[in-house]
Amino acid sequence: MTGIIIAQPLTRESFGSFGDVIETDGANHFPINGGKCERFHDLAQVEATGPNARVLISLFKGTPYSFPLKLNLVERHPFGSQAFIPLSPRPFLVVVCDDTPAGPGTPRAFLTKPGQGVNYPPNRWHGVLTPIGDNQDFAVIDRGGDGQNLEEFHFAEPYEIHLPQGSAI
Repeated sequence: MTGIIIAQPLTRESFGSFGDVIETDGANHFPINGGKCERFHDLAQVEATGPNARVLISLFKGTPYSFPLKLNLVERHPFGSQAFIPLSPRPFLVVVCDDTPAGPGTPRAFLTKPGQGVNYPPNRWHGVLTPIGDNQDFAVIDRGGDGQNLEEFHFAEPYEIHLPQGSAI
């Protein structure tokens, strides 16, 4: 076992160097459709580069993980960003790593509030989609096109990730 990591709450400040937090709290917003709808505008930077690049919108149906979580794999996407937006008001786990000359650095783990999503920029090492407690559906916005847009890294020894004490999951 490489080390124990305690997930911390996901905030724009704590996650800012890793990507975008997608949430309505504190977001730029304005009324549209004759005042019948509130638009929360420009919540994440979507990127798609490389040969024949296009933006995809997909639905993922995730199965929950058990905790403590044994983290042995992270991935990244060199040609595009990847956003995960939950379709139910449940938290999920977000894992990210800085890039180092030797590969991914020590993971950091974040626990979302219900309704928060994330957007990883291109080449950001991150864990796989990790629902907690129950099955969970997500809208996923990422890049389609030609070229290899997935790189995986397996840690020699897994990390153990714990949820914060008192998490009501």
